[in-house]
Amino acid sequence: MDRLETMEVFVAVAEAAGFAAAARRLRLSAPAVTRAVVALEQRIGARLLHRTTRSVRLTEAGERYLLDCKRLLAELEEADASARGAYAEPQGQLAVTASSLFGRLHVAPLLFDFLDAHPRLRVRSFFVDRVVNLVDEGLDIAVRIAHLPDSSLTAVPVGAVRRVVVATPAYLAARGEPQRPADLAQHDAIGSSQTGGRDAPWLFGPPDAGREREAVQPRVRLVVNAGEVGIAAALAGRGLTRALSYQVAADVQAGRLQIVLAGHEPPPIPVHLVYAEGRRAAAKVRAFIDFAAPRLRAALAVPG
Repeated sequence: MDRLETMEVFVAVAEAAGFAAAARRLRLSAPAVTRAVVALEQRIGARLLHRTTRSVRLTEAGERYLLDCKRLLAELEEADASARGAYAEPQGQLAVTASSLFGRLHVAPLLFDFLDAHPRLRVRSFFVDRVVNLVDEGLDIAVRIAHLPDSSLTAVPVGAVRRVVVATPAYLAARGEPQRPADLAQHDAIGSSQTGGRDAPWLFGPPDAGREREAVQPRVRLVVNAGEVGIAAALAGRGLTRALSYQVAADVQAGRLQIVLAGHEPPPIPVHLVYAEGRRAAAKVRAFIDFAAPRLRAALAVPG
């Protein structure tokens, strides 16, 4: 027997607490099982089992070695399963979640192309502006725009987005472009609140090392609970609003909106593809990660 086979025999003997029972489980002869364990002990140079006519039990060295054997054999099985899955045709249903606007702008087009590439797959999208629990809600993959807490989930970075302040060129021509956050006190602004209450202060900076972040309360005349409404208000010339860079990228590139106070922006917010199971993830999950990650990186690399 090779090294891995003798380890498998040792694990079977330890779990069955006997050579005959292990032989039946492995469909080997009892002498073959005995020879395998003896050869393993000789190679290691330590006794792994206490043997009597009535029982077989682990030595202290055997207890430690059993744990190591189980771990190594499990990792080998996982590697085999991963290799098999790498070439398996993705099938079944894939459930993907993202925030509403990011899902509509960037994830939905990916899903359309992914379905074309994998005809045996079905996809369920769940675009909602809250953090969902993947396991509790039966989802496979999430696109998260946030600084992630430590967890058992696997996260694949695909880029970052900026929190920007924008207004129309016409508004800025009439009211002047703010040069520093404190200038916002002289401007109309569109605020945002998930509860519909008062808009929180806008945080900026630091523009250079060693300075604390600056909190400014602009003159807010309109508070909205949906980012798209705030952007629409800014496009209508109602003042300045805050948005994530991907939300206004098309309007900025078309010249409908202009970013101000870029030198005072807070640090970028990372974007990740998040999923459970790590290397043991299903073929459909790994296929989507491989498909989506480079496309999202390219989309998020476009200046906003």
